[in-house]
Amino acid sequence: MWYKELQSSYGRVSSCIYCFSRTRKGYQEAIEDITKRMGAGMAKFICKEVETVDDYDEYCHYVAGLVGLGLSKLFHACGTEDLAPDSLSNSMGLFLQKTNIIRDYLEDINEIPKSRMFWPREIWSKYVNKLEDLKYEENSVKAVQCLNDMITNTLIHVDDCMKYMSALRTPSIFRFCAIPQVMAIGTLALCYNNIEVFRGVVKMRRGLTAKVMDRTKSMADVYGAFYDFSCMLKAKVDHNDPNAQKTLSRLDSILKTCRDSGVLNERKSYIIPSQSNYTPLLAVILFFILAIVLANRGSN
Repeated sequence: MWYKELQSSYGRVSSCIYCFSRTRKGYQEAIEDITKRMGAGMAKFICKEVETVDDYDEYCHYVAGLVGLGLSKLFHACGTEDLAPDSLSNSMGLFLQKTNIIRDYLEDINEIPKSRMFWPREIWSKYVNKLEDLKYEENSVKAVQCLNDMITNTLIHVDDCMKYMSALRTPSIFRFCAIPQVMAIGTLALCYNNIEVFRGVVKMRRGLTAKVMDRTKSMADVYGAFYDFSCMLKAKVDHNDPNAQKTLSRLDSILKTCRDSGVLNERKSYIIPSQSNYTPLLAVILFFILAIVLANRGSN
C-alpha cells in the first residue's frame, strides 16, 4: 500500500521537509499553494475519466500546468524575473505533458497492472471503439489519424510557450525552460504520422538531444528549432488526413511567429542540415577513390 512505501521512504521525506523549512518565505508560499492545488486536482481525477478535451486540459493543468505556475512564482520570488501570466505558465506545462502522454501510449497501455490512460475519449472515439484498439495492426490507418489529431491539439500551446520564453531574462532559467520545450516539439515532429508510436519507442537520437542541450542558449535558437521541427512536421502532413487543414493552420501560425521574430538568420540550423552544392561532387570523388583502392587490391 502507498502508506507502507511512504513509511519506508520517510528519511527522504523528512529531508525534504527540512530543506523546505530552510527556504525563503516567498518560495515556501509558492510551493505550499501549488502543492495543495495539485493534490486536490489529482484527487478529483482518481475516479473521473478523461472524457472530453476540456477534461484533458483540466487534468494536464493539475499535473503539469500548475508546475508551470509554481515555477513562474519561484522565478519571480528570486527577484530576477517578472511574474508570467498564468495562461502562459499553464501552456508551458500542458505542452510538455501532452507530448509525454502521446509519446508514451504503448508503454502506458501495456503496463501491468493497468495504468490510467489520459487520451480523451472525445478524440479517440472518432477512430476506434476502445483506446487499446489503436495498437492493433488492423487499425493502423485509424491509429495514425488519431495520433495526428492528438498532436494537432497539442500544437495550440506553442505560441504561448514562445511568448513565455521570450520574456525570460536569466540565462540559467531560460535554458531550464527552453530545452524541454525544444525537445517536445522535436518529439512531436518525430511522432506525427508515425505508426511506430503504437509499435515501440519513438524518441530523438542521442546526438540530436545533445545538440539541443548544448546549443539552446537564446531565443534565436528556440525560434530556429521550432521553425525547423515545424517544417519537418509540415512535410509529413497527408492532405487526406481528417485534420490536415487544422494541423497546417496551426503549423503556419508557428512558422509565422518564428519568421516574424527576425532572428532566424542569427542561428545555424542543427536540425535540418543545410544543402551544399559540393555534396554531389564530393560523392563522385569518394566513389573514384574507393574504385582505385579496390582496383589496386585486386591487382595485388
